[in-house]
Parts: sequence; structure tokens; C-alpha cells
Amino acid sequence: MPKHIIIDTDPGIDDSLAFLLALASPEVIVDGIVTIHGNASTTQVTTNALSILELAKRSDVPVYRGCELPLVQPSMLSPETHGNTGLGYAQLPAPQSQAQAQHGSDFMIEHIMSHPGEITLVCIGPLTNVALAIRKEPRIVQAVKEVFIMGGAIRHQGNTTPLAEYNTYVDPHAAHIVFHSGMPMILTPLDVTYQCIFTTDDLSRLQKIDSPITKFIADSTRFYMEFHDEYQKIDGCVINDPMTLALTFMPEICDYENLYVDVDISAGVGLGNTFADFYNYDKKSPNMKVALGVRPRMFMELFLERMEKLAKPNS
Repeated sequence: MPKHIIIDTDPGIDDSLAFLLALASPEVIVDGIVTIHGNASTTQVTTNALSILELAKRSDVPVYRGCELPLVQPSMLSPETHGNTGLGYAQLPAPQSQAQAQHGSDFMIEHIMSHPGEITLVCIGPLTNVALAIRKEPRIVQAVKEVFIMGGAIRHQGNTTPLAEYNTYVDPHAAHIVFHSGMPMILTPLDVTYQCIFTTDDLSRLQKIDSPITKFIADSTRFYMEFHDEYQKIDGCVINDPMTLALTFMPEICDYENLYVDVDISAGVGLGNTFADFYNYDKKSPNMKVALGVRPRMFMELFLERMEKLAKPNS
């Protein structure tokens, strides 16, 4: 039976690839997409979400605009990583569809409370919308089925500061609320996502299919690959968000530990640092399941097969 999901997202190159993977996967049904500030402004990422859905001929999926700013911190966007529009070198037509009038956090609350125990949240951007939803309606903590979060760096170095991963650093206070909420959470940190490299060989395989889908993947990831090469000396690009999405229906891609995880919200060099109490110094019960081992080519083969299927719908 397919799993009903809401994607909370700031598309974003790898966010967009996560959309495409979800739409190509019969194991999940996307009930809605909620946008959040992050890789680009909320206005821009909402436009991106609508355009990507139209690219995939799935404008039936509703899009809800979320928060414009982090809870406490000033806005921090990432044009150096994702380009000025958030989609690298890809240029998509302006969307014909529009976002829904309802605020994204209110849609989350309404949908989760209307279907208790049935809705999975897939959070692949800063966690502002989720934190706001928890504050508005605390009962969603018990009503949500599970929450997959792409964020944090446990034993891995940060990708925004020496200690902090981007999604968590953009709104660490929201992450703190969510981490301590009691929701059933599965965290996908950089420890596993940075082992999942989308290579030029992978791209060449997809480019054997002449399709708007493969052209979008090529144009967007070319920018991402240039960033990874220049700043991180990685040959290819890390596609964090599709890997998190894949765990909703193929959990065997990763190995997990149940851990108590927290995020630093103090000012200074540690801001946004996620850390796990591996030795249980504080004698606190685990608050989430953390992916710490991964089978990267198992994931990548899944991703490539699904993109080929999406690009050749009649094959």
C-alpha cells in the first residue's frame, strides 16, 4: 500500500531531484509540497516547485507556500551552491499553475490531523514550517506517522560551517524544536549523504535518453558539480535529498542507530552543530533514529532506474 507523504522543501537542485524520485516511485503518493526559505527565497522556491511539477506533468500535486524567514536567525540563502534561481543552469518555463492560498504550516496541521497515523513528513529543507506547525498544533506530534529529516552532521564535518550542515544552520532554533518534539524521526545526516555521489558517468547514462527530464537533470547538476569540485574537491555532486526520500520506501539503503541527538543554538562557532550522545552521558532516551551507514550504489541504482522510467514513461 503506498505511503502518503508531504514534502517540506526549499528547491534547490537536489530537492528537485527528490521530487522527481517521489513522482517516479509507486511506493509513495505526494499529497502536497510545502515550500520554505533556504536555497533561494520562498517566492523563488515556490515557483521552482510549481515548474518542476509541470515538467513532470504532475501539476495536480498541490503546492503550499511556507515561511519567509527563520524563527530567530536572519535569512541565509545559497546562490553559490544552487545558482541564483536555485536550479543551477536549468531554465524552466514560468509555471502556469499557482500555489494554494493556505499557509504551508496550516496545510501540514490540517492534513496530518485529518489522517492520524497515516501521513509521513519528508523534510529536506530548514525546519521552520514544521516547528511552526508544532507550536500552532502540538497534537500533530502524536498524529504524524513518521518524519524523515535531511539535516545535520554527526561525525562528519559541516558543509556550511566547520561544524554545521546547511539545513540545520539556516534555522537551528526550528531544528531544536523539532528534535525535542517527540515526533518519530529518522535523521539522514551528511555522514551518509556525502557518500552518495552522482557522478558524470551516472549523468551520461541518463543523457542517453533525450527528454526534458534528463535535460533538466543535466543542466541543474552541472552547476552543482562545479560547486562541489571548486569548494569541496568532490568529483560529481552529493544528492542529499533524493537519498532521504528513498528511505521512505527502501530503508535498507542505510544502517541506523537509535540516539539522543541535539543541536547547538548558542551563539558562536558551534551554532547549528548537531551532535549525538553515543555513550549516553546525559542518560536521556533516544529521540530519533539516525542513518550512519549507507550502501551508496544501491541508492544510486534506484535513482537512475527511476529517472530513466520517468524520462521514458511509455517504455
